[in-house]
Amino acid sequence: MELHDKLLGHKNFRFVVAVLLGLVVLFYLRHEGEPDLREIVFSELMEHVETGSVIEIEIFGNEIRGQLEDGESFTSRTPLLTLELISELREHDVTIRAYPEEEESLWQMLLASWLPLLVIFGIFFFVMQRSQGGGGFATGMGKARAKLQGDDEKTVSFADVAGVEEAKLELEEIVAFLHDPRRFTRLGGRLPKGVLLVGPPGTGKTLLARAVAGEAQVPFFSLSGSDFVEMFVGVGASRVRDLFSQARDKAPCIIFIDEIDAVGRRRGAGIGGGHDEREQTLNQLLVEMDGFKGDEGVILMAATNRPDVLDPALLRPGRFDRQVVVPAPDLAGRLAILKIHSRRLPLADEVDLEVQARGSIGFTGADLENLVNEAALGAARRDAQEVGQIDFEAARDKVMLGAERRSLVVSAADRRIAAYHEAGHALVALLTPEDSDPVHKVTIIPRGTALGLTQILPSEDRLSTTKSRILAQIRHGLAGRAAEELVFAHFSTGAAGDLAAATQRAHRMVCRYGMSERIGPVYLEESGGAEVFLGRDWMSRRSYGEKMAAEIDNEVSRMLRDLYADALRRLREHRAQLDRIAEALLDRETLDGADLTLLMAG
Repeated sequence: MELHDKLLGHKNFRFVVAVLLGLVVLFYLRHEGEPDLREIVFSELMEHVETGSVIEIEIFGNEIRGQLEDGESFTSRTPLLTLELISELREHDVTIRAYPEEEESLWQMLLASWLPLLVIFGIFFFVMQRSQGGGGFATGMGKARAKLQGDDEKTVSFADVAGVEEAKLELEEIVAFLHDPRRFTRLGGRLPKGVLLVGPPGTGKTLLARAVAGEAQVPFFSLSGSDFVEMFVGVGASRVRDLFSQARDKAPCIIFIDEIDAVGRRRGAGIGGGHDEREQTLNQLLVEMDGFKGDEGVILMAATNRPDVLDPALLRPGRFDRQVVVPAPDLAGRLAILKIHSRRLPLADEVDLEVQARGSIGFTGADLENLVNEAALGAARRDAQEVGQIDFEAARDKVMLGAERRSLVVSAADRRIAAYHEAGHALVALLTPEDSDPVHKVTIIPRGTALGLTQILPSEDRLSTTKSRILAQIRHGLAGRAAEELVFAHFSTGAAGDLAAATQRAHRMVCRYGMSERIGPVYLEESGGAEVFLGRDWMSRRSYGEKMAAEIDNEVSRMLRDLYADALRRLREHRAQLDRIAEALLDRETLDGADLTLLMAG
């Protein structure tokens, strides 16, 4: 009964029913008044004429209607009305009435001319109602598409957010303001109107905004920046006005605009008038932010991962007063996030989340959530009752490098080259423990496009690094190619990625970090050029000449050659250990740090 009432009350359902009823009425009127005629073939008609049972006929073009002696009416069609047929009818005293063509009734004319237009208009009206969320074409187009978080939805608090403690401290003041605005204005201070959350994708900006609303227990309007953009001019500005009008009625409340760069990009960055509607929407947003007072209890929050493309007027004081940076979490933050997402999982006793946190440098909150989910799926795939350490290891490798390619057929020669290549990486890293991080795992199981992997995990997060550490990274990065030369006297294409990473590090040392004695302590990185389209750099220019460019190339080349020779020398001096690690890889496919320690000790 409840579903029946909902259907009858739905605008789209009532509209469809009305259209169907109209079609039924038109069909009835179309066929109203037509006699009940039995259709016969032309040969049967001639048989009735020859037997004299046909009393009269009416001819409408190529259609013949008639009546038999028993009172039955019939209809038949003839491809061609000939004189012989007329003569045959006259010989049998059949009354003939001829008409040039059947005249259409008024309803038939209206049906033929207006029905297609009515159907087209009905379909257009139905589509517009669906696209505007049930509102009419005129009334729903300018309505804001903000979603108001209901009481039945799960409330998010600061306890559900981890890894961004500094951002949480900044936002706790917003919560206090929503609870007691006069506490902050009693000394003449002005409360912030807008808070911009800035950070890479997946760091938890949207989750933080929901946590603020959950802690403050106030209405929470959420929408995306693209919800304002429409093909019709003026719609975006109308939606902005409607959004702030709804917010004032629900104050105190929070408005959250995700991906605000979709509507807040720098004005004048486009060519021509293609961006007029977006700029009008941005202008209206700026006006609304100036229009409401700080003590109204309306806080505008927004999130973006491209603050560099936002219009400066949007970021000035009085609009988005505060910018809260939401970075990728550090080691302690990653550990806290892993604990939050894994608290609903049955973890085995051997699971060490700190190891997973150390091995996931650069992971955002979304990446870590995906890591935990992949580990749970892996445990379920092997019919385990608990999620073990092996599941987390496999999940991290899958997220970083792709799934294992067990079905890939690798020849014995390629497998041996891969084993010595990875053994070279691991051995050189183990030979320089003062500058290299611990080797966590070495494997020759193919993943993605790689035939093997040497995983080196830092023991702690570092905000900066030293010249010796970068040189060590380049050295053990080139050691795989050096091992191939030492053992097989030739190179393979598997070292292409290592060469690219080593060249990039060496170039940064010379041009960005000033770590070259020959070039000196200068910054020679390329700078951006003109700003067009989408508000971003489309070309770059160098701040140095061709002579300096040649010096840079020579210095990078010299640095790579020296480090490659150093790696080759170390491998030649420890050839026995290189062979032991490679043979163990060929036998077991995967070695961990403890295995490598035993192999180094013989």
